[in-house]
Amino acid sequence: MPQIETHFALGRILLFNLLGAILVWSWVSPGLMFWTEIDDVVFFATNAWLSEENEAWVLFVAATNHRLFDVFSLLNLLALYLWAISRDPEQEHRLLRWGGIGVAMLLSAVFIAQGVRMGVPYTHPSPTLVYENVNLITEMVDFWSKDRSGSSFPGDHGVNLLLFTAFMWRFAGLKLMLVSALFAVLLSAPRILSGAHWFSDVYFAAIAINLLVAPWILLTPLAPGLSRALTAGMVRVRNALPGQLSHL
Repeated sequence: MPQIETHFALGRILLFNLLGAILVWSWVSPGLMFWTEIDDVVFFATNAWLSEENEAWVLFVAATNHRLFDVFSLLNLLALYLWAISRDPEQEHRLLRWGGIGVAMLLSAVFIAQGVRMGVPYTHPSPTLVYENVNLITEMVDFWSKDRSGSSFPGDHGVNLLLFTAFMWRFAGLKLMLVSALFAVLLSAPRILSGAHWFSDVYFAAIAINLLVAPWILLTPLAPGLSRALTAGMVRVRNALPGQLSHL
């Protein structure tokens, strides 16, 4: 279990940033059409599956793009978070320490979301709005589901899921990171299957953003120091509580 140390790992930061820069170059380079081609291949293949002959599949895709599925996703992340807490060998202040990590992660997510909104002026509509005569799950089911977006770049679900994965790697270790990465792929896939996001909205944009930004949060004193400060504050508040409450 990694300790909450406030070191500055410049070499690893630059390595992750280099990988992110290569991804960005592969997307903006006029001589490469890799992401455009894979976006079209994935969309037309998955959209073809959305037909009345595949009623069960249509219902599954529609259900996983309903707002209630977001609750299911959150519960899955909560389960992983509780697993990480249970694996922490340091019993003293364990819950409060992970409370500090959780708040630091939420603040990081807000920072990245606002930074992307202000610093990345580019966006584009979902493939279901770009192409005509496509299959729309909202026309096949009688409940709300998401199959289009006027601004699908970048995929915010993917950005947050991969940030969660990065925090698990930093504070809970490789095993939790690998399981979290698997969940990130599974939980971000429904938006692609419905056509609400391009493949690159998640597997280029979300990965590139995290490679460029998350290392400066997690491999510097920023996130570890913030989580320590938050934990210390919560410990002081707990110790000031009267009677039995101070033992929570």
